Amino acid sequence: MEHSTFEEQNPKPGPKQAGKSWTAELWDWVKTIVVAFVIMMLVNLFVFNLSMVKGQSMQPTLAEHDRLFVNKMVYHFGEPTRSDVIVLRDPSENATKKDYLVKRIVGLPGDTIEVRDHHLYVNGVQQTENYTDIEVQDPDFGPIMLEPDHFFVMGDNRHEGKSKDSRMFGSITSSEIVGRAEFIFWPFSEMKKL
Repeated sequence: MEHSTFEEQNPKPGPKQAGKSWTAELWDWVKTIVVAFVIMMLVNLFVFNLSMVKGQSMQPTLAEHDRLFVNKMVYHFGEPTRSDVIVLRDPSENATKKDYLVKRIVGLPGDTIEVRDHHLYVNGVQQTENYTDIEVQDPDFGPIMLEPDHFFVMGDNRHEGKSKDSRMFGSITSSEIVGRAEFIFWPFSEMKKL
């Protein structure tokens, strides 16, 4: 009767087998990193984005260099609403595809928008804007009536000339909206929901 030893059933790996093991493990790591990167890019493209505020047009709500969590899915399930803080592609003629703005929606489709005597009026009603600390310092504007799928956006900083917004480039459409800014996540001391 023949007897096999444990050693014969499980021979020690030779140099070639050890090399295969090392390269197989490296290949597994590479695949994991590539899959994680692809998932991260897809999530960034379709679900959310992290954005940094540049400029002072949204003060006092947002300060320059605040970092925002931007929900890119929210408007697939609902419509933009008044007072939403949004990130949009800059619709200005001289803007590039990489230029984005952070603004607040103040007018919805069908609304009549007017700036008169340093106040914002929507449908003839003066708005109470708790998110800004100053009256509109720019010249009077409007009235204009928004077409279907058109939104009027303004910065919260109402000092003269501080906000590049719909008074300059006109109303925007939903196709220009990247997503809704949900909260400031950095710096931690300023973390808050918008």
